[in-house]
Amino acid sequence: MFPLAKTAMNLTARGIRQAAVRQCHHEAGPNFHQKYGNMLLVSGILFCGSVWTYVATQTGITWNLSPVGKITPKEWKEE
Repeated sequence: MFPLAKTAMNLTARGIRQAAVRQCHHEAGPNFHQKYGNMLLVSGILFCGSVWTYVATQTGITWNLSPVGKITPKEWKEE
């Protein structure tokens, strides 16, 4: 069991070292999220807000937000 564990640890350490070397030599330019992330977030918020504003104001949907004061109970019919 010990040689298997030692080999596994060696492979893990080697993989960590290789990943560190790759990251060290990587160019530090901005990635997609750093370049366009805020712009996409703001444009998505504006799009959703404009669609909901259109739906709420122009489509003629009756929303029925609160029934308070609109519904009166009927008299109970005893048979």
